[in-house]
Amino acid sequence: GALYSRKFTIDGEQISLQVQDTPFVSLEDDTDSICCQEQINRSIYWADGFVFVYSITDYESFRVLRPLHQHIRRIHPNANIPLLLMANKGDLLRARQVSSKEGLQLATELGGTYSEVSARENCEGVHDAFQQLCQELSRSSSSCNGEKRRGLHLVRPKSPNMQDLKRRLKQALTSKGKSATTL
Repeated sequence: GALYSRKFTIDGEQISLQVQDTPFVSLEDDTDSICCQEQINRSIYWADGFVFVYSITDYESFRVLRPLHQHIRRIHPNANIPLLLMANKGDLLRARQVSSKEGLQLATELGGTYSEVSARENCEGVHDAFQQLCQELSRSSSSCNGEKRRGLHLVRPKSPNMQDLKRRLKQALTSKGKSATTL
């Protein structure tokens, strides 16, 4: 449930992007209803766009997306919120359980765009997909006559402690450096 924040410029406008990682969505007892923790519901209320990520090597991660989208539509029944369906692990084609055709079909059904990426081998694909979503958000917010869509006025989650993030990044870089030298 981490919150990641970045600032960048799109079409001359500075954009502040906050990504709430919500890894705890699952299907209830092999049905098509989802279990949502309260944190996920709060994130849904304040979100201006959604990125649904699933692994092409895990059909269950794909299967949860349609019920999750239905849950979001119950919270925002009339909102036109941009959606990106991102198929990850595009480098593991031999272990594929979800076809590109299925992903594209679901994206079309949900009214979103589709992107197949490999975060491991090509982070630029992930970056490009997020940038595309941000451009969509920028277009949709400018077409609202200056009025920004609002959720239920819930407080957005706080960013994690920056010192903790720096410490974890330093640990990750240090451990990668050690493992590379032991090879």
